Amino acid sequence: MTELVDRSAVELAAMIRGREVSARELLAASLRRIELMNPQLNAVVTLVPEMAETWAAAADELTASGAMTGPLHGLPIAHKDLEPTAGIRTVMGSPLLSDFVPTEDGLIVQRLRRAGAVTIGKTNTPEFGAGSQTFNPVFGATLNPYDPTKTCGGSSGGAAVALATGMIPIADGSDMGGSLRNPASFCNIVGLRPSAGRVPSWPNRTPWSGLSTSGAMGRSVGDVALQMQAISGPDRRVPISLAESGTIFADLADIDVGDVRVAWSPDLGLPVEQSVRSALSDVPDRLEALGCTVEEALPDLTDAREIFQVLRAWHFEISYGSVYDRSADRMKDTIRWNIEEARRRGLADHARAAAAHAALVVRVSAFFERYDVLALPTSQVVPFDVGLDWPREVDGTAMDTYIDWMRSCSDISLTGCPAISMPSAFTTDGLPIGVQFVGRHGGDVDLLRFARAWERVSPASARRATVATR
Repeated sequence: MTELVDRSAVELAAMIRGREVSARELLAASLRRIELMNPQLNAVVTLVPEMAETWAAAADELTASGAMTGPLHGLPIAHKDLEPTAGIRTVMGSPLLSDFVPTEDGLIVQRLRRAGAVTIGKTNTPEFGAGSQTFNPVFGATLNPYDPTKTCGGSSGGAAVALATGMIPIADGSDMGGSLRNPASFCNIVGLRPSAGRVPSWPNRTPWSGLSTSGAMGRSVGDVALQMQAISGPDRRVPISLAESGTIFADLADIDVGDVRVAWSPDLGLPVEQSVRSALSDVPDRLEALGCTVEEALPDLTDAREIFQVLRAWHFEISYGSVYDRSADRMKDTIRWNIEEARRRGLADHARAAAAHAALVVRVSAFFERYDVLALPTSQVVPFDVGLDWPREVDGTAMDTYIDWMRSCSDISLTGCPAISMPSAFTTDGLPIGVQFVGRHGGDVDLLRFARAWERVSPASARRATVATR
């Protein structure tokens, strides 16, 4: 019999609206699952049950009154520990912030709460979100629910594990170089990096940049679309905000995939582990079986590595340069390296990167005049040992920096296009592997419709974490 917490967010929201279950009952079920699973996996690092019970009770009172409620009404959620949460400790994985309690919520938390979500705590992330392996000196590592000896990915790793094991039905995340998509791939859930500007972030020291974005994670495409209703929409403080409200995600009408032109790239021209290639080798056949037209092709992402390295260094200098000046010796080595890279490079480097980035976006726009969707591996590697901070080589090719192994995501980040990681396959030893679908900028709804068509015929979408729950 399906336990309450294993039901989809869409189903749970309908049950609360129909008074089949109360927000307090659902909260109690989530807290029981957290008590059972979290000690082994370390996904939720701060828990506020008393606050959550107060908010759940208020949600039930609102339901009883017959008043209009938001799309996430009564659903428990734990926010990524990079997001400010008023009155709730926000550590960002850093010993420098081990006692930090914000006085205001971040914009995405405000929107989720306004839509009726019940905050129960915070999910683990690497220090300042740097790197796609979730570990830090404050809380330790978060473990993969399919194999606790492996990483869950990152930086939204705690969120992915909490979702995969039914601790929460929805989760927010953020993505610069793959922080939503890599953990989604490693934990067999859905992770959407929206179009640049679709989900504005505040506070934000780089409001003109679309390199980093908040996004949605869930156990299904429908659950992600439900959350996107709440977190999408413009904000005047973020000038790249797209104008459409979240209501565009309210009805995911079926798409005629027979009209969809898919470009398939098995590697994006990058080194990819053979186990990933093998597991995803049938993706073109599966897409053609859906009715899609499939060709092997990839966009021209010339200079993507250099562009991303420069822009990421600039972002870290703006965000954490002052912290470095005060406490460099207490920061993770990879964060120090990013900031030092920014200071080593001059304005001419940034100017060249900006010009190359503009040219790349134009080429990608032309690519999507020919194709509707780009399909490729989400990650170049399978979940690796949790004791390894980052892979030093991929398929025999050395990785020079801690972000080179995730270029199948970071190169795509530069396009500004929406990208979603979908459950696709498993290795012979049971580790999840995701496929990444990329659409045109602004075409988030169409991309979700396409992903839902894939989801309906993908056996991996129905296979939930079992290794850690036996």
